[in-house]
Amino acid sequence: MTDPNTSFFIDDFGDFYTEYNISEEMNYTDNLNLTDFVVDERTHLCDPVVYASVVNIAACVFYVLIFVVALPGNLIVGLVIGSKRRVLSPSDIYLFHLMVADILLALCLPFYATSVVRGWLFGDAVCKLISMMREVSFYSSILFLVCISVDRYQVIVRAMEVRKGTWRWGSCSVCLSVWALGLVLSLPALYNEAVLQASGETTCAERYDPESADEWRLATRVLRHLLGFLLPLAVMLGCYGVTVARLMRTHSFRRQRAMRVIVAVVAAFLLCWSPYHVALMADTLLRAKALAHGCPARTAVDVAMFATHSLGLLHCCINPVLYAFVGQKFRSNLTQLLYKKGVLDRASVSRASRSTSQTSDHTSTVL
Repeated sequence: MTDPNTSFFIDDFGDFYTEYNISEEMNYTDNLNLTDFVVDERTHLCDPVVYASVVNIAACVFYVLIFVVALPGNLIVGLVIGSKRRVLSPSDIYLFHLMVADILLALCLPFYATSVVRGWLFGDAVCKLISMMREVSFYSSILFLVCISVDRYQVIVRAMEVRKGTWRWGSCSVCLSVWALGLVLSLPALYNEAVLQASGETTCAERYDPESADEWRLATRVLRHLLGFLLPLAVMLGCYGVTVARLMRTHSFRRQRAMRVIVAVVAAFLLCWSPYHVALMADTLLRAKALAHGCPARTAVDVAMFATHSLGLLHCCINPVLYAFVGQKFRSNLTQLLYKKGVLDRASVSRASRSTSQTSDHTSTVL
């Protein structure tokens, strides 16, 4: 026990300095060399990228413009395809579902437009819903493009003219499978939450368990790179490479014209989403420590992901523009639809019909 008469207060510290002289015994000034401490950029957090207000406003306006073009444009495409009374070809069915996927992506844009200027204001539930809609749209879009490439390969290269009675059932089964697969691949978006940042702004972002965040993120990224880009790209390039080579030998003007829209649609998808995948792969390699990691590299990748993601969102309004400028039969069918609705007169319909009478492809509505 401690003696209660013992005082814990010391009036004179001189004895301590005499018995234990720091400068003599420890000699800190001789042994401590501050130049030995070098900051390792890999061991500390980088400052978050803060965009200027003009950049955020420009991104907001960009998203709104895409939404204004994408929603009515894709609805018109759906009306043109759905207005045909005959049985649709597999390519038309896939293009119709591609249009639905583009509308899903377009519906996300008002939320993104708001978030870039005000932060995420819609809570966790809407964050998860919008994230899943974006992921489902992304996966289903590229998978439907794969379906179109395989269908064109079978029809043109293999000359596999399937009976019309089996078109609908087979194509609808494929479409259901694509949507189901896209939904399964989008499930990691359920980990997205409204996260309050140090800056005081709320964002809709991934939020994994800190102990397993790196493993989860790496697994989902690898899945996204393989099933969402690399493997579908390999299939499309293989199918279209053989198909185009066959068309060059057959000199079939009708089929060559029919392929123009399909090739344009695939090229638009690749131009819009390839830069984002390159930036996303760089981000994955940085997180896996496979690339030299530092704050300058981290900042550059973050900026690239923001810019390329905005470019990818542009894709949802590209296809209707391609159909209007490249698809001559689509323009003819749209003219006939407008005539039925009383928007155009018969003279306009006659001119459009004459321009496509020699080059129309009977297997497709929009090609």
